[in-house]
Amino acid sequence: MSEQAATPPAPQAGQPEPVAPVPAVEPQPEQPQPQQPEQPKGGGAKKALGIIVAIVAFLVVAALKFGVGTAIGNFLNPDETAEAKAGDCIAELPEVTGTEERSVSDAKVVTCTSTEAVYNVVGRVDDQTEAQAKTGKACEQYIKEGDDGYVFYNIAPGGKGYLLCLTKKV
Repeated sequence: MSEQAATPPAPQAGQPEPVAPVPAVEPQPEQPQPQQPEQPKGGGAKKALGIIVAIVAFLVVAALKFGVGTAIGNFLNPDETAEAKAGDCIAELPEVTGTEERSVSDAKVVTCTSTEAVYNVVGRVDDQTEAQAKTGKACEQYIKEGDDGYVFYNIAPGGKGYLLCLTKKV
């Protein structure tokens, strides 16, 4: 025996077509959307912080190597006479007489044809202690008899440095 299924009757004109029933869907709880990782904020701030850390590290190393006062002093007020040599000229310095000493913070090398040029550098002596510089003996070989000689030096206390042997520019 064979079974046959009856086909649904064709809709008659004017009647709507039958619609298959839609199974009821239970509402699903909302799934949280996966969150995108947040982009780091302040990338420029991190770069600036890195630069600041590098500068501070440099200053700390310089302070340890050369002494705190010297490193900070050189950073804030560089020694403009550090590279001076015989034949260079120096601008005005405070007037001194005899064995008098004066501290100078703004000495500078100038061209010898400049109107600022007051002293000729006639010699340079390196690796001098402060005590050696104060005697002026290292400059005796550079200053001719009859010339007014001056000694300009930059030496950290307890350290060594250079001295410049100067004569008044005529």
